[in-house]
Amino acid sequence: MSTITVVCIALLGILLFLLGANVTRNRALRGGGNQQPSDPTDRLLIAVRAHGNAAEYIPTMIVLLLVCSALSDSTLIDVLAVAAVVVRFTHALGMLRSASLASHGPLRDVGAMGTYLVGIALGVTAIVTI
Repeated sequence: MSTITVVCIALLGILLFLLGANVTRNRALRGGGNQQPSDPTDRLLIAVRAHGNAAEYIPTMIVLLLVCSALSDSTLIDVLAVAAVVVRFTHALGMLRSASLASHGPLRDVGAMGTYLVGIALGVTAIVTI
């Protein structure tokens, strides 16, 4: 496995934990108030969904990167690893900078579409390199 792919996997893991820490920070700032908000403009809800979304996609991307790396030493794996980091960081930034979960912005949309494309590319790469 290349150094680039290992670093990208580590960065994806770090992002997931940073987003989790951000939820904890927002809960602490809230104090004893409502810890399960439903208002799409609530900063805690935005933090929770940014973390939740990352938790839905990052582990699968990491597993696919590990599988692809085990099957091939192609530089395509490095390209996909870097792309995974870029799209997941872009998506997280887009969500955290959003004023409301009810609206989409370009960072969030690019991050989401990129996540789908990179994830599908990783899955196809795993299949064709068997």
